[in-house]
Amino acid sequence: MEKYKGKKMKMTQIYSGEKIVPVTPVKIDSGDLNLLKVGDSVKGSGTVKGRGFQGVVKRHGFHGGPATHGQKNRQRAPGSIGNTTPQRVLPGRRMAGHMGTNRATLKNVKIVEVRMDEKLVFIKGALPGNNGDKVELRTKN
Repeated sequence: MEKYKGKKMKMTQIYSGEKIVPVTPVKIDSGDLNLLKVGDSVKGSGTVKGRGFQGVVKRHGFHGGPATHGQKNRQRAPGSIGNTTPQRVLPGRRMAGHMGTNRATLKNVKIVEVRMDEKLVFIKGALPGNNGDKVELRTKN
């Protein structure tokens, strides 16, 4: 398995044949680019964008409460967080909190183009992270 470390750049598009393909350019800092070929599948890892403190609707996809039947301000509330009997919130309860800034890996991302002179690798689709963040590409050998 060969590792390539680099910086993610702003997404762009490449015209290939009859299609416009959205790509993410990665400026490679370390690794031998001669081993990468167009059409290869790689794993792309990076740090997800931080979202800050988020509620349960955005963080976990809760639907919230009804808009009618006597509800004033409970549309985005999580609802009940536990039973009467244990008198505590059980571990693992999904609640509001910090979201993002974790490491994510995308598998089977395709290489669309390799530019040796500029040390650029164009990956089909998106990679996790902000523009300029460090990303890691790994071949599947």
